[in-house]
Amino acid sequence: MARMTPREAIDFAVERHRAGEVDRARWIYQQILQHEPENADALHLLGVIAYQKGQAAEAVDLISRAISVDSRQATYFQNLALAQIKEQRLTEAESACREALRLNPDLVEAHNSLGNILKWTGRLAQAVDAYREAIRQRPQYPEAHNNLGNVLAEIGKHDEAKREYLQALEINPQFADAYNNLANLQKDSGLLDEAVITYQKCLAVKPDYAEAHNNLANALKDKGCLDEALAAYRSALRIKPDMAGVHSNLVYLLHFHPGYTEQEIYNEATLWRRRHAEHFSQNIPPHANDRSVNRRLRIGYVSSAFCSHACSFFSLTLLKNHDRNAVEIFCYSGLIATDAVTERHRSCADHWRNIAGASDAQVAEMVRRDAIDILVDLSVHLSGNRLLVFARKPAPVQVTWLGYPGTTGLTMMDYRFTDPYLDPDGACDAWHSEESVRLPDTFWCYDPMEDYPAINELPAATWGNFTFGCMNNFCKVNHRVLDLWSEVMRRVAGSRIMIVCDPGQHRERLLGEMESRGVDRSRIELVPRLRSRTEYLKRFNEIDLTLDTFPYNGHTTTMDGFWMGVPLVTLAGRHAVCRAGVSLLTNMNLPELIAWSPEQFVQVAVRTAGDLGRLAGLRRELRARMQESPLMDGPRFARGVEDAYRMMWRRWCVSAPPTR
Repeated sequence: MARMTPREAIDFAVERHRAGEVDRARWIYQQILQHEPENADALHLLGVIAYQKGQAAEAVDLISRAISVDSRQATYFQNLALAQIKEQRLTEAESACREALRLNPDLVEAHNSLGNILKWTGRLAQAVDAYREAIRQRPQYPEAHNNLGNVLAEIGKHDEAKREYLQALEINPQFADAYNNLANLQKDSGLLDEAVITYQKCLAVKPDYAEAHNNLANALKDKGCLDEALAAYRSALRIKPDMAGVHSNLVYLLHFHPGYTEQEIYNEATLWRRRHAEHFSQNIPPHANDRSVNRRLRIGYVSSAFCSHACSFFSLTLLKNHDRNAVEIFCYSGLIATDAVTERHRSCADHWRNIAGASDAQVAEMVRRDAIDILVDLSVHLSGNRLLVFARKPAPVQVTWLGYPGTTGLTMMDYRFTDPYLDPDGACDAWHSEESVRLPDTFWCYDPMEDYPAINELPAATWGNFTFGCMNNFCKVNHRVLDLWSEVMRRVAGSRIMIVCDPGQHRERLLGEMESRGVDRSRIELVPRLRSRTEYLKRFNEIDLTLDTFPYNGHTTTMDGFWMGVPLVTLAGRHAVCRAGVSLLTNMNLPELIAWSPEQFVQVAVRTAGDLGRLAGLRRELRARMQESPLMDGPRFARGVEDAYRMMWRRWCVSAPPTR
């Protein structure tokens, strides 16, 4: 070292760095800086090492110092952008990328990084252009092909996305990310067997790829293989125990599994809080909100589903019926790709905040700056939730609603909305970390939103055969459900059943299980999920009576059925998710379709199927009955929610402020 010039020492250190001798390279860079504290190359390369070791904040500092010495190096700005991306400082990262490209328009890595930033901030068309420019300059660039595939998949161009993933894999057959993303595309397209095989290929290349284990679990869940899905989620968490989103997926899955009790689900949600969220509660700054009891409240809604998603049939109803004199609405949207339904939500909000790509800490700070009085989670543990924002308690009052009627497990979540039928008499309160607040009538208020087909006459009266149906996600169909459905079909001679089930080996498993229970497979019609809502609703025109699932009842699908004139037979359970049918049928004034035991479920279904006159009458009147019920009385629902908000706010206002 003593005999080397600084340039020679840098070159020697870079050789050691590339050879994997990172600690030795770092020592050399540090020695150079002792003699030349303003050596830009040494500062930059120390920053690169810090980035590689996961020390993004230190990397930003070091590379920024290098740029202050020499601002003419495009690679400095490109690597600064990478570190800023890790820190989720996307606005600064975009500026660094653009400066890198100003200095060197042919820096393909900067085009790729810029594409990532544009994607994360919702500018998808621009992201496509950035990735295509990187590929134009370097056709054999697997990362850019993979990233382009991700954006194309996001905007619905699945065939083009598949070609990009396959091109990435042709260039690099060991590219685990491309296998993972191709499998995601297959899963989202309903090709579940193909997805599972591709995830397995991915894990053969990279066995410790926690995200791929999680995605494999999602596919297995969609196939109804709940035990295998749980095992895959737990594999992901063994590799990366701090992955809160994966743990959320596991918590949510337990609601579908007939082998888990309410207490076990609550225990897992509590474990989620302890592992991922509890440490945030130790340093919550006091809230400085004006404690005037009757002033206009600032309400913030947090969701990644302000789009064509099942939750939107209810969130939109509330937003458009709010009393703007009573509340000021802030929407914090985690969407990358938006659609027409997003714009309908946006039109109902006083303020719209795009939080896609923002860290939980950044979102929490945004909420504090907005001086939100009541922050409302619309996801619970659904995918895309931002529960770690709520863990930081950025608003004085926090509420969870809508994703499903369960618990977050968070002690920082003050309340959960429910209704008198989902949670009667406090019987389920012990299974929730939040205080349960019962809305006057219903947890849901439905808006069909778009064009919908007309209701036809009762199919059994037209075609002769009686058709049962279930439009729920296939993961809700388990052996206990099949026991009761099969018994119903055995007692209703000549009946058939329509079940939503994407293609794959799980179809054969389902047919075999029903055959073993005495139902010939010729009486079972398995139909794939449909992306078109109109075509999906038309399927109800082939169904006479819907049979519910348990322990997780139908929620949105039940109301879609009502809207299309198709009633439901449900089995009441103990936990809120398996009492959705009770709540919905009670609000429709159809309590006779609620069963309180498995035996009664069979009796009610058989009796109802035998009364075609009654079913034909219901088919003609259900839509109007629904419109006149609390399930579609938006103003009444919004007033109930606002009254609850005011009660919560009043409580907080009279509580003792924390000492400073």
